[in-house]
Amino acid sequence: MSSGASDLDARSALSDSARQTADARETTADGRRAAARRRWRGYLLFAAFALPNLALIAVFSYWPIIENVYLSFTTWDFISPQAEWAGLLNYQSLFSGWSFPEVLFRTLVWVVVVVVVTLVLGLALAMLFAQRLRGANAVQTLAFAPHVLSGAAIATIWLFIFDPNTGLSRLVFEAFGASSPAWTNDDSWALWALIIVSIWKGLGFVAIVYLVGIQQIPAQVLEAARIDGAGRWTQFRRMIFPLLSPTTFFLVITQTISAFQSFDVIAMMTGGGPARSTTTLSWFIYDEAFNRGNVGVSSAASMIMFVVLMAITVLQFRFVERRVHY
Repeated sequence: MSSGASDLDARSALSDSARQTADARETTADGRRAAARRRWRGYLLFAAFALPNLALIAVFSYWPIIENVYLSFTTWDFISPQAEWAGLLNYQSLFSGWSFPEVLFRTLVWVVVVVVVTLVLGLALAMLFAQRLRGANAVQTLAFAPHVLSGAAIATIWLFIFDPNTGLSRLVFEAFGASSPAWTNDDSWALWALIIVSIWKGLGFVAIVYLVGIQQIPAQVLEAARIDGAGRWTQFRRMIFPLLSPTTFFLVITQTISAFQSFDVIAMMTGGGPARSTTTLSWFIYDEAFNRGNVGVSSAASMIMFVVLMAITVLQFRFVERRVHY
């Protein structure tokens, strides 16, 4: 009897174990199916949100770039029903004369002067704002205002200032016993007039960004430097400026791109003149396409601008970032 009972118990235990194993397998399978369903729901949700945005980016960003690359190898004038393949003719025509290399050099001068002067003056202004003098908030607001003004408003303000007959420029020069130059009508002054306007436009933004960076520097660090006998210049040179290197790196990149893309002020104040003395890459691209009907040449110039910007950005990341202290 005891042997039969033990066999029965053993069979019952085996049956229970098999049932538990089957239940566990079923539970595991159900869990896997549920997890798979959750994953697919996540994929579908991601696709529902991402695909429309990716489609818009593709249509309005990537497709125009591809189309521009194609047009740079063709001749077209907006009127002909079809663009004609021209190969490298547009690129050859750009560099065969003196005009485009001069435009490229003028643009590089514009970018270097605007970026360097804007960053230096912006940092000086930020250091002044950091002193928390009376009325600093009002001055900060006034300094930042040009950054949010439209190009038309900026052009109107500065055309009045630069007017040699009735503008503020005449009053300033007359105070020193001199006559005001015809800023925007003289090819030796026009480019520098636009550079002044571009610096004025970006100065407030650079100053505010630098001010935020200065305010992030721990007060204990500067206090320790003062206790050790470091003067203000030493604090700035040894501590503040190195700690602002991430901010400087960010501003160098953004201001370089912004300077290359400057267009509205040129269009509204000089139209690339006089004698094309203020024609930069951005205006050259517009002028060739919409005023002269050379869409292929304009597209080729824009591709060169793209390559130059990419090269400058890569060089900045490679060399400037080494001096960035995070």
